[in-house]
Amino acid sequence: MQSLITCVLVIAFILPCFCYESNFRTNSAYSVIDYGAKGDGKTDDSQAFVKAFQSACKAQGTASLVIPSNHVFFVSPLTLKGPCSSSLQIQLQGKIVAPSKSAFGQYRYTWILITNINGLTVNGNGVLDGSGSTWWPCKNCQRPSVISFNSCNQLTVSYLNIVNSPRGHLSISNCQGAHFSYISITAPGSSPNTDGIDISDSKNIFITYSKIASGDDCIAVGGGCSYINISGIDCGPGHGISIGSLGKHYDTVSDVHIQNCNFTGTTNGARIKTFSDGSGYAKRITFEKITLSQARNPIIINNFYNGQDAIQNGVQVRDVTFREFKGTCTDDYAIDLNCGPTGCVDIVLDQNNIVSSEPGKKVLCSCNNAHGKATNNVPDCSCLKP
Repeated sequence: MQSLITCVLVIAFILPCFCYESNFRTNSAYSVIDYGAKGDGKTDDSQAFVKAFQSACKAQGTASLVIPSNHVFFVSPLTLKGPCSSSLQIQLQGKIVAPSKSAFGQYRYTWILITNINGLTVNGNGVLDGSGSTWWPCKNCQRPSVISFNSCNQLTVSYLNIVNSPRGHLSISNCQGAHFSYISITAPGSSPNTDGIDISDSKNIFITYSKIASGDDCIAVGGGCSYINISGIDCGPGHGISIGSLGKHYDTVSDVHIQNCNFTGTTNGARIKTFSDGSGYAKRITFEKITLSQARNPIIINNFYNGQDAIQNGVQVRDVTFREFKGTCTDDYAIDLNCGPTGCVDIVLDQNNIVSSEPGKKVLCSCNNAHGKATNNVPDCSCLKP
């Protein structure tokens, strides 16, 4: 009996220890500092990032890769590749700085590539600095994006700050079910081809409540995309939100909904751009509840983006709605629908009120092979054919 009591007391004593260790394993944090990162802004911390990521990725349960605050991490081109055993989180709290052009190396597709990790969460108020000013003078150089998410399904990214990319800031490709919110992207309006967010070959993507200032498209929806939802975006400077360019290959885009966005000082507002000799389609696309402040081309469809005459049927553009655009335009033409020989069909202009930023000046609507209807529209778009 005494032995039984002793055994029970021993089990009662050691059992909480096992439970604690189990909980620790399933909620583990892996700081890059613990794997050798200096965070002094000078030492290359890439290997520490890789080692910390590998440990977090192999962990069971939920694991966090932590990039702590109050540090500046200098990191060379980096690939974080799954699949992972854990439900992985990346907590970006510090600042990560990219090499300059002269120190970047030969791989120039993207600076940070995150690929094949499902259920990933990325958050924190940290900063990714692409050191773009060292690249921008060489406009014809191959220049990397800052961060690319490839083949990451059920992805959540929030409160990410990206500045001064050599080229595009954030790339989303081959992803399904991703939500990006409270993203801040900043680059000078003069920086070349610095798209804010590029989306390709992806489905069920949500981008909300974000601010994007860049030298190119704030958001570009490329080929292979469907069910894209964009709302609450402050865009400017930049080239607006674009569908395309499409038609370099057989490109398709469908079921895109863009609403409650602000365009301030942008080159374009809502744009669909295709190559005249391309193929594919852009359909079931809606831009609505858009506020404009001195946007040069608020609404534009351009089937001649490469400036050539159509030699094939071109990309089909149909079932596109522009609704409740309000604000000011700096160009003579607030609406420009320049469609190829096969025409754009089922174009809807509804309850738009776009006026010139110059008091008393009239703005115009231009149509070429565009078919649809305009209702309560300013400027008048009677050139739109039935």
